Amino acid sequence: MIITNKHNLPQTFVNIMKRPTYSKGKANISATELINSPRIVQLRKLHEDKIETDVADMVWSIFGTAIHNVLEHGVDENHLIEERLHASVDGWSISGAIDLQIINEDGTVTINDYKTCGAWSVMNEKIDWELQLNIYAWLVEKVKGDKVSKLEIVAIIRDWSRRDAAVKANYPDAPIKVIPIQLWSMETREQFIKDRIRIHSNALFDLETGDELPPCTPDQMWEKQTTYAVKKIGNVKARNVCTTEEEAKAKVEEYGKGYDIEVRKGERTRCSNFCSVAPYCNQFQEYLDQQLKG
Repeated sequence: MIITNKHNLPQTFVNIMKRPTYSKGKANISATELINSPRIVQLRKLHEDKIETDVADMVWSIFGTAIHNVLEHGVDENHLIEERLHASVDGWSISGAIDLQIINEDGTVTINDYKTCGAWSVMNEKIDWELQLNIYAWLVEKVKGDKVSKLEIVAIIRDWSRRDAAVKANYPDAPIKVIPIQLWSMETREQFIKDRIRIHSNALFDLETGDELPPCTPDQMWEKQTTYAVKKIGNVKARNVCTTEEEAKAKVEEYGKGYDIEVRKGERTRCSNFCSVAPYCNQFQEYLDQQLKG
């Protein structure tokens, strides 16, 4: 990876980026890679030496790493922090680094994963959190034989606002929120892992044989569809937001004169702003070409 510093941030942050502490060891795939898009995982491997990452884009990731120091200082006698576990399934070695395991009085384990995130993520819980923590639960029971009884995300909300907490519904009431995560059965966890390994194994085979990688799904691309806002001319707020232009035209005709349609173009948010392999992804480049052609 090529580290850039386009905004001339202090050298301290550059040094942190150049001295990563994360490693999946000798595993074929980590828990976070397992739930990721196979296309992204394979393109990262293929273009690892060319991918550019700017320090400014990684600031919050750096702060997330610093949370591990908090865990070390806050450790209790029944806490196990930052344990990395490995297990094999269908010829693939999987690894997962678990932030915190709390050993309960009955001998069962509560798994905590610390996330530095925005308030929106807390109000709209990510399915990836559920997938990741259930892989961790599978690892704990498979490798150590300890029964997992509870999964929790400890969200540290970087943009928390006291004012928004007072006036917005469902807004987190404190800058740290513990979010319970659904715990699947052991059978469901193992089947999910096997299914994901099969998908990633097929993608690896495609890469090695020169075939087309599987496309990212709309969810994986954080795709927003184009919508059509019916607005009274001069107003900021839309009266209706339609999914098709035909529906919007029908609304304008229904409301009569004085209404117009504002096209709110969709986008693939992750591809445009958050994917390090977007410059090397033909799926995204074809999408950009289509956008230019209108």
